Amino acid sequence: MASSVIGSNTLATINGTPNANSANETRTTGAESSEDLNDRFMTLLITQMQNQDPTKPMDNSDMTAQLAQINTVSGIQELNDSLGEINNQIDAGKTLQASSLIGQGVMVPGSTVRVGEGEDGSTVATPLGAELETGADELEITITNGSGQVVHQSVEENVPAGVQAFDWPGTGMDGNAVAEGAYNVEMTAKVGGEEVSVTPLNYAMVQGVTSGESGPTLDLGTSDSVALEDVRQIL
Repeated sequence: MASSVIGSNTLATINGTPNANSANETRTTGAESSEDLNDRFMTLLITQMQNQDPTKPMDNSDMTAQLAQINTVSGIQELNDSLGEINNQIDAGKTLQASSLIGQGVMVPGSTVRVGEGEDGSTVATPLGAELETGADELEITITNGSGQVVHQSVEENVPAGVQAFDWPGTGMDGNAVAEGAYNVEMTAKVGGEEVSVTPLNYAMVQGVTSGESGPTLDLGTSDSVALEDVRQIL
């Protein structure tokens, strides 16, 4: 199975047309500002001084300690505010990055390959891929239909570690084109005859982006959604 690039129009036909809908959620915080903390402290300090025993006035060292404490609390609050602003900027940057993927094809963890009709009327299948932690001597790829019947089986040799993409022409064991629809992909990677970890990847079209507390989520238009971090390759 040689790797190649299929036209984006063809893949969009197989996977559906992007709707480019997105939703945004606004995150709020109920933390007090450093100015509020200072106001509360000064009110308490003045009240304490007004009600102190005239024969035993407040010790200067105690007042200094209290001032140091409020300064420390105020500094921590200001630091938290700054970190919050930085996090908001990072989230906004991630959402902007995710929005640029709308209408783009991506490879994400999954085991589905879809077969449809190409622009020239021929049978085409969406790309499939694999993510390996270590290189594999052999990578066996098995594709089955909805009934569990094997329609394709191949072995890739000396597959390097990382993300690798493969093509399946959409033909069965007899060399004829298979029916249009979704097929399941199973992969087995081996090194020296021993199985090693492999994660199947499937193609999907990004149709929208949702921004939430856990970061942007990509709508793949097939009742599936993934985090931006799940994207392994952009096609």
